[in-house]
Amino acid sequence: MKKLLLSLTITSAFLLAACGGDSTEESAPTDSGNVADVDAEAVVNQRCISCHGNNLEGQGNSPALNDVGSRLSEAEILTVILEGKGAMPGGIIEGAEAEAVAAWLAEMK
Repeated sequence: MKKLLLSLTITSAFLLAACGGDSTEESAPTDSGNVADVDAEAVVNQRCISCHGNNLEGQGNSPALNDVGSRLSEAEILTVILEGKGAMPGGIIEGAEAEAVAAWLAEMK
């Protein structure tokens, strides 16, 4: 039982760390506070592809995002980004960046 608990703890920590992205990188998009100023595709490439795949096709336990707009509304996508869902922690993207990414992903059908 202890081995199982330890294994689950380590796996969870790894998944959370892998999906987080490093916001200290020089090329990391910045949140200017204005949705129109955000390059949503660049934010997705910086923060999402490590878990969801280079073409957003999904991988492992991370769902595909390349057609997420056909399954979820923009508001639902924004809620998932901000609050998390399943293994995805909330708050990986915040503010105007989160809003811009939700709008961009909602167009993926």
